[in-house]
Amino acid sequence: MTSEALALCMNTNPAVVRRTMAGLREMGLVRSEKGHGGGWHLASDLETVTLRDIYDALGAPQVFAIGNKTENPVCLVEQAVNDALDDAMREAEALLVRRLGDVTLAALSADFRRRLATRKRQGKASHHAA
Repeated sequence: MTSEALALCMNTNPAVVRRTMAGLREMGLVRSEKGHGGGWHLASDLETVTLRDIYDALGAPQVFAIGNKTENPVCLVEQAVNDALDDAMREAEALLVRRLGDVTLAALSADFRRRLATRKRQGKASHHAA
């Protein structure tokens, strides 16, 4: 798929897609071709690539948007809350990252195809069925 088509599916800008895909290309997960019929193609076996591989290829970004705040580091209430949540947040993030290693692209593809077939049987239009 082209960056433009992927951006449309993800409701984002093609430049964002190209930056993201560049990280995946560096890890050998995708390849790109220019010209007519070009675009992004998977370069890896769906059975072996996991969401953890993709997470790592993207630089292991922050998993949670929530987290400790340090807006007022001298505030004793803020300190107490942050201390209470630190371990829980670290444990939750570690668990999620480990679980990403259990999900292969093949499993996601099979789930998508199953959902698409169900939607088609129900006569519904398919959004993102590229």
